Amino acid sequence: MFLEPNFKGQRSGWIEVICGSMFSGKTEELIRRLKRARIANQKVEIFKPQLDKRYDEKKVVSHDANSIKAIPIEHSSILLELTENISVVGIDEAQFFDEQLPEICQALALKGKRIIVAGLDMDFRGRPFGPMPALLAVAEYITKVHAICPHCGNLATHSYRLTEEDDTVLLGEKDRYEPRCRTCYHMGNILNFHVKKQTDKAKT
Repeated sequence: MFLEPNFKGQRSGWIEVICGSMFSGKTEELIRRLKRARIANQKVEIFKPQLDKRYDEKKVVSHDANSIKAIPIEHSSILLELTENISVVGIDEAQFFDEQLPEICQALALKGKRIIVAGLDMDFRGRPFGPMPALLAVAEYITKVHAICPHCGNLATHSYRLTEEDDTVLLGEKDRYEPRCRTCYHMGNILNFHVKKQTDKAKT
């Protein structure tokens, strides 16, 4: 669903969440909605976590190189200070924010603001990522976008890590991750398990 609500006359705000795996077009869709809001002469601001500096320190940039100026922030509570006169609030890479983000988004929505959030719904282990589950629970509108699995061509829902780093938060691009469907993701995990087992056996 590509939601384009009419903000005129809307007394209450709402939360939209765009989620999916890596390379599924989450940021692309976020940028599209925010640009359309600006065309409609709405006051728009976009924020991203301070730690995300992969493409640009002060822009949100999609994998297709589309971009929009953004404000990097360290904690979600800052949103309350920076959005006083803003009608539409965009938040990218929501999974990297603190657990207070859903509460802050609800507070902003109650002030009549349209909140558009984009983020990974699962980490590389296939587990719910950061504040995303809570955001999905309280959002009025949810859009799940999909990449394509390079191994079988099916819809990809998982982010498969290609390297051996074990940190949950690990910024990276195609050198570290690839999108995979459910089956190919689990086949890769099983293969890695057997390879690691054989490697550990050889060391003893």
